[in-house]
Amino acid sequence: MNRPVLNTERLTLRLFEPADAPAVQQLAGSYEVALNTLTIPHPYPEGAAAEWIASNEKMFEEGKMINLAIIVRDTGEVAGSIGLVLTPPHDKAEIGYWIGVPFWNRGYATEAARALIDFGFAECGLNRIDAGHFDRNPSSGRVMQKAGMQYEGRLRQYIKKWDEYLDVVYYAILRSEWDAAQKR
Repeated sequence: MNRPVLNTERLTLRLFEPADAPAVQQLAGSYEVALNTLTIPHPYPEGAAAEWIASNEKMFEEGKMINLAIIVRDTGEVAGSIGLVLTPPHDKAEIGYWIGVPFWNRGYATEAARALIDFGFAECGLNRIDAGHFDRNPSSGRVMQKAGMQYEGRLRQYIKKWDEYLDVVYYAILRSEWDAAQKR
């Protein structure tokens, strides 16, 4: 797969580079970001961003995952991350994202999600893209809805994060739904 660079009205989505590590370290190190993500620890260990970026490159090369930096085009700042965990045998992927606190409430997650969903269907040949969010984070569900995903259900006390059992709410979009939206 070619190294994707996706441009939207306000954002550029591209693979992470080693130079992004300080911004990722600061943004992902926020308690508010870690609270509502499955795999980001808090406190965020020193050097974890550089290790994570290196692992992203390996996963991309193996065709397992595409993690893209969300870059604000006007300033060049890293605002967060968005990615697809690919399951090629089933032509599906799970989308996941986080936005750094200074960039909240600007619509960046929705704009990035729409672009990555388009890429997943148009370039990766996917049939389904799904996502889950912790029930306590309804903002993430609104991102999924605005990106065209449909509610599929709730898994009660499905995840244990920091000694708390959390419900996870799932959404998905199918290629047929995406195709229909493209024709409108």
